Amino acid sequence: MLMKDLVMRNFWLRCFCVLLCTPAAMVQAQTHSEQEKQADIERHRAMAAAHTAMAQCLASSKDAEQCLKELQTACKSLAIGKYCGMKHAH
Repeated sequence: MLMKDLVMRNFWLRCFCVLLCTPAAMVQAQTHSEQEKQADIERHRAMAAAHTAMAQCLASSKDAEQCLKELQTACKSLAIGKYCGMKHAH
């Protein structure tokens, strides 16, 4: 019976934490100004253009390493990681 009580207590504690944190996350997500929103849109467009250029580079039969270097140059200070914020499985 003691183990069951601990499991239920843990469950309710997690539920309480989720309920407590969810409104804060929602408020934080809604605090962007119009200027910040437009800047974010432009960053996403720039990343999309860099990824399109990467796809065209790979389609042109260039070396994948060279294409990756071009992507990294195009994405400098735009996204996180060496794949310009986007990595997928092969």
